Amino acid sequence: MPSGSPELHILCGKIASGKSTLAARLSAKPDTVLITEDAWLNALFGEEMQTREDYVSCSRRIKAAMKPHVTTLLRAGVSIVLDFPANTPGQRRWFREIIETTGVAHVLHVLDVSDEVCLARLRARNSSGDHPFVVTDSLFHEVTSYFTEPAADEGFTILRHGDEAETTTAPAP
Repeated sequence: MPSGSPELHILCGKIASGKSTLAARLSAKPDTVLITEDAWLNALFGEEMQTREDYVSCSRRIKAAMKPHVTTLLRAGVSIVLDFPANTPGQRRWFREIIETTGVAHVLHVLDVSDEVCLARLRARNSSGDHPFVVTDSLFHEVTSYFTEPAADEGFTILRHGDEAETTTAPAP
């Protein structure tokens, strides 16, 4: 049986900002499960993933399937790290629905990393072949153009990660 209260960890950051690396570190805690969108997308829709629009469509399908499963795990007392991007208000609504349905504590981890650093990491990742999806510089810029920092009125407990010390912001009452 899980010990303690479950917590939901959510990740917000540009492509190659370090979300998956942080997710792996967070999921090393006891009674914590890591669910990675890229792994599911690759397993179920790998060849279908050619454009940003393909990603949006397939991601919606994964989220629809995952939501009841994630909710059940959280209600059973298991903490979860969702390695799914929470980079736009629309994406964050899905996480907000899970939080409201389960009432669990949560942390929205915001990775504040420059485009230059992300692009360098992305190029290295693409060269290594270790990631299931190759992302071009132009796709990085296209996707990044949609990136929106979380606003206080979205109601998340935010922990910022960057070059400076980590800072936490509680949700507005």
